[in-house]
Amino acid sequence: MRRLIYIICVMALIACEKEINIDYHGHDTRYVVEGVINGSGTEVRVSKTNAMDDNNTVSDVNDATVKITADDGTTVYIPFSRNGYYRSKLKGVAGTTYQLDVEVDGQHFTSTSTMQSKPKMNEFRLIWKKMLTERYLFGDLRLQDISNESNWYFMHIYRNGLGYRWAVMKDDKNPNKELQQLFTFFRDGAGGTDVLHDGDQLRIVIRAIDQRAYDYLYSMQQMSSTGTNPIDNFTGGCLGYFSAHSELEYYQDFHYSDVTEDDE
Repeated sequence: MRRLIYIICVMALIACEKEINIDYHGHDTRYVVEGVINGSGTEVRVSKTNAMDDNNTVSDVNDATVKITADDGTTVYIPFSRNGYYRSKLKGVAGTTYQLDVEVDGQHFTSTSTMQSKPKMNEFRLIWKKMLTERYLFGDLRLQDISNESNWYFMHIYRNGLGYRWAVMKDDKNPNKELQQLFTFFRDGAGGTDVLHDGDQLRIVIRAIDQRAYDYLYSMQQMSSTGTNPIDNFTGGCLGYFSAHSELEYYQDFHYSDVTEDDE
């Protein structure tokens, strides 16, 4: 068992670093494709994992052929930008299924994703909750589920521009009504770099995603307990995932004076 820092930034999708234990051989390298299409445009990053004795975790791939095909047959080639990124002004439309194709070095990787309707946030609040004899700070996020359809959500909290907490959720427990996601922050009186400080800037990104993206992210969330890689989201054997989604952002500065006691 060797250690690999497996970085899946997924551009603006996850932007986090995950260290896991996996069976990994020094000669094994794999391509990584991280793609997103939303209401702002399209961005795809193509990279390649490096050998274990290489100080760089991944290397940029700048010679791939990248294209997006909508379910109406429209095909757009995504031009190379720089440093492994391919970008286009192509915007996603809710209800449309997109296929991402990447060809590089004789290999072909494909994934599909259906863009969802825009999510709606009802409330975000900071609360102290008592757990046995200790108090813990939580972020309490409430969403209004999109009516009359199955929905899956990805929520990411950034602190001062860096990834802080993330979670995925589906609406099977309270469909068409309010959904709640609790983020555990830290214990009252704790120290360290994980603790929030007055004036920290919080940015909450909420994305309505499809089931394939949810399944991938959920499997990624379980990696620390299963010790395995996420499930495949692409055909062809590459790492990474593709998501067509709608999203919203919410900003809030953190202050201890805004935290309320929760008696539930």
